[in-house]
Amino acid sequence: MIDLVVAGGGPAGLATAIHAAHAGLETVVVEKRPGPIDKACGEGLMPHAVRHLDALGAKPEGVPFRGITYADAHRAVTAPFARGAGLGVRRTTLHAALLHAAEAAGVTIVHDRVDGVIQDAESVTVNGIRGRYLAAADGLHSPVRAALGMGLPPGPMRRWGIRRHVAVPPWSDCVEVHWSREAEAYVTPVAGDCVGVAMLSSRQGRFESHLEAFPVLRERLAGHPHEPDRAAGPLRQRVRSRVAGRVLLVGDAAGYVDALTGEGLGLAFEAARLLVAGVLADRPGDYERQWRRATRRYRLMTTAMLHASTSPLRSLIVPAAGGLPRTFTGVVNLLAD
Repeated sequence: MIDLVVAGGGPAGLATAIHAAHAGLETVVVEKRPGPIDKACGEGLMPHAVRHLDALGAKPEGVPFRGITYADAHRAVTAPFARGAGLGVRRTTLHAALLHAAEAAGVTIVHDRVDGVIQDAESVTVNGIRGRYLAAADGLHSPVRAALGMGLPPGPMRRWGIRRHVAVPPWSDCVEVHWSREAEAYVTPVAGDCVGVAMLSSRQGRFESHLEAFPVLRERLAGHPHEPDRAAGPLRQRVRSRVAGRVLLVGDAAGYVDALTGEGLGLAFEAARLLVAGVLADRPGDYERQWRRATRRYRLMTTAMLHASTSPLRSLIVPAAGGLPRTFTGVVNLLAD
């Protein structure tokens, strides 16, 4: 019997496996997709996420950015980071770096579909692999979470994301968040000749239809070639518990509020570390409490922003940031650090 089986080989699953291997735990990752995996996401890593990557031994190539800019049709305001830079990096590049770090740490990866979870008082078995614990890192719509009844209905607030890579040199050293009446557009420098543009909205639609609401951004991108779009959603995922016996949820599978504040991967990396600590201590119940503590600020601030963004206050968000730049900078750094 091994120590830990990880269901899902995305960034959260690989981070969990690397932490486990560094701690001396025998770990196997089960992931059906070979090679670097792409996903619709903003691709901007906050400074705390960059520090987690350093601890994992993953060194993806990307473009550093110094802060966050909020913009609407009339104004723009920038909040610089107080401690370190963020990193814009394509998801496939990030995943390749984590795969390399996992291989260097001695993690075994089995390319297979997770087909059922069987657990007893002492172990969990997945695809015939028996481990003391299972870390379910199988994504936003986690089949393991659903099979074990660990999820809750998502609620009325439903949002979707769609991302496009555009072959144009970055024009800013910050991640830009453009606001319209119904959507946000996140522009992240990911290479010297490419930006990623991610749209978030409560209205499903094609990338071009969302882009119509951002005339300045549309003009900047006009005429430049782009890669196929990728979409994801609904983003809001509610979870009854992150622990069921010897199964622990991590990453998006553990619950997701929204991509509005850009903290997803940093929190997933921190949760991976906490999960492994619980396995090492043989106290899985500690993980739930520690996860809640580690994510409390993100959950409260992101939920508050979401409520504001779906209310009549939405049109005041960028003017308020411009009128109170020190407050805006403070809030951004609370989330970035």
